[in-house]
Amino acid sequence: MKIAAGHVSGRGRGLAIGALVGALTLGSATPHLVAGLLDARGLSHVAVLTVSSALALAGALIVATLVTDGPYAPAPAPFDPRQLGRVLRDRAVLLANLGYFGHMWELYAVWTWLAVFLAEALPPGDPGAPRLAAFAIIGVAGAAGAFAGGWLADRIGRTTVTIGAMAISGACCLASAWAYAGPAWLLVAFGLIWGASVIADSAQFSASVTELSQPAYMGTALTLQTSLGFALTLVTIWGLPLLAQHVGWRYAFLVLAPGPFLGCWAMAALRRRPEALRLAAGRR
Repeated sequence: MKIAAGHVSGRGRGLAIGALVGALTLGSATPHLVAGLLDARGLSHVAVLTVSSALALAGALIVATLVTDGPYAPAPAPFDPRQLGRVLRDRAVLLANLGYFGHMWELYAVWTWLAVFLAEALPPGDPGAPRLAAFAIIGVAGAAGAFAGGWLADRIGRTTVTIGAMAISGACCLASAWAYAGPAWLLVAFGLIWGASVIADSAQFSASVTELSQPAYMGTALTLQTSLGFALTLVTIWGLPLLAQHVGWRYAFLVLAPGPFLGCWAMAALRRRPEALRLAAGRR
C-alpha cells in the first residue's frame, strides 16, 4: 500500500490503493474458484492448495521483478519505536484506525465463512456451487467494489465512501438471516451486494492514513493499522463457527453488524475534524 501510494498523490491515491485491494480481493477469492472447479471433478483439497500456492509464487515473482517505488514515495526513515506512540496519539489517525477496525471485524469473517453459509443455505446438488458462488461474491463483486470505492472516494470523499459502504455492509449483516431463507437467486444477488460493499471501503482507510500521518513515517502508520486490524479478525474468524453451533449459520453473521456501524461513527467523527481537509485533496 505504501508503494502504491508512492506512485500517485492527492486525488488519484484512493483509486490506486483501491485497485491494489481489488487485486488482493480477487486473489483471496481465487482458491474458491479453484476448489469449485476441482470439487466438480472429485479432486482433493491437496490439488486446491497446490494450484493456489503456485499462483501465490507467481505473484511473488511479479512483485520481485516489476514493482518499484514511485516518484511520490517519501524518503525512507530509520525505524523509531517512538513513532508508534505518536501514531496512536494522533486523533485523526486514531479515528481512521477505529473505522478500519470496525471494517475488519466484519470483513475476514465474511470471507472465511461465506462458502459454509452458502453451502448450508443453497439447495443440495452440485458440490462446487457454493464455492463458485463464493468466488463470484468475494472475488468478482469484491474487486469491482474495491475499484469503484477508490474511484468514488477520490471524487466525493473518503469518509463519504467509507460511511456509505459500511452502512450497506452492516445492513447486509442484519439481513443475512432473511436472505438465507430465500430462493437461491435472491441469496446470490444479495451476496453480490454484500461482497461489493464489504470491501469497497477497505482501501480508503489506508489511503486516509497515508494522507493524515507524517510522510516520513507513513509505513509505520500503515503497518500499525494493518497489524492490529488483522489481529482483530482472529476474534470473529474463530468465534463465528462457535456461535453457529448454538444459533445456526442462518443467524451467525448478525454478530458482525456492530463492527461496521462502529466504523461509521468513527469516520463521521473524523469528517467533522479539520484534519479531514487533508483527505483526497480536500474531499472529505
